[in-house]
Amino acid sequence: MEEDWIKAGKIAAESLAYGRSLAKPGIKLLELAEKIEAKIFELGGRPAFPVNLSLNHIAAHYTPSYNDETAFKEEDILKIDVGVHVNGCVGDTACSVGNNKELIKASEEALKAAIKIFTPGTKIREVGKAIQEQIQSYGFSPIRNLSGHGIAEYNLHSGITIPNYDNGDEKVLEDGQIIAIEPFATTGQGVIEEGKPSGIFRLQQAKPTRSMSTRQLLKFVAEEYKTLPFAKRWVINKIPGATLALITMEREGMLHHYPQLPERSKGLVSQAEHTLLVKDKPKILTKID
Repeated sequence: MEEDWIKAGKIAAESLAYGRSLAKPGIKLLELAEKIEAKIFELGGRPAFPVNLSLNHIAAHYTPSYNDETAFKEEDILKIDVGVHVNGCVGDTACSVGNNKELIKASEEALKAAIKIFTPGTKIREVGKAIQEQIQSYGFSPIRNLSGHGIAEYNLHSGITIPNYDNGDEKVLEDGQIIAIEPFATTGQGVIEEGKPSGIFRLQQAKPTRSMSTRQLLKFVAEEYKTLPFAKRWVINKIPGATLALITMEREGMLHHYPQLPERSKGLVSQAEHTLLVKDKPKILTKID
């Protein structure tokens, strides 16, 4: 099992580095997402969620649609968030590229500061404080209602949360936990809100349905993605009537639809992320050796 966590992290790291090398002004986000996802399969993994390519004030949960014409421009700041799973064991990692180098550096340095103290016995609030202080030292604000998260098999957000500020949580890190740390820095207020639909779904609960296309899509999603998120563009051509089936499944409570997450004051946002195994010497699973 530990081998699967290590393999997933390595593939995620290599796929993110590949995506970063392609993220030049002029590339369309759809092309970038599809190339990163193809690389994940090529390396022997599977996407743990659709590649998130969130621009500027959108902090997270933007993945291009199947007909998306949006391109990465020179003046943009782009978050590339990649998740890979191997038999349900997940590696989750992210970086930011483009404009506003200081903002990008703030989230990267905050991640480094958190990793330094990511050992058994460290209080959750201390990790949050390290992130907050580093981001604020650059003159920016941490996003307070986004956080790092524990990871379990086929579960991206399991149990523990790691804040991007000192939230007073006295709980401590424990040996053997697998956790993604993801500092978000912003030029804005430091609060995200729910925005437009993202086209990213997760199966919540299978229910009986009369519609043949809905039954087919439900079966496909349950077998192919289990409880991990998937993109509308992944299924649109797999099942006849998939668009209507998605609407039906969402309406009947079978699916959770993730909203895009813009920063409330339209501030620019940067992100950095690694998945770690908590040890006396923390092991970064999503790092290229």
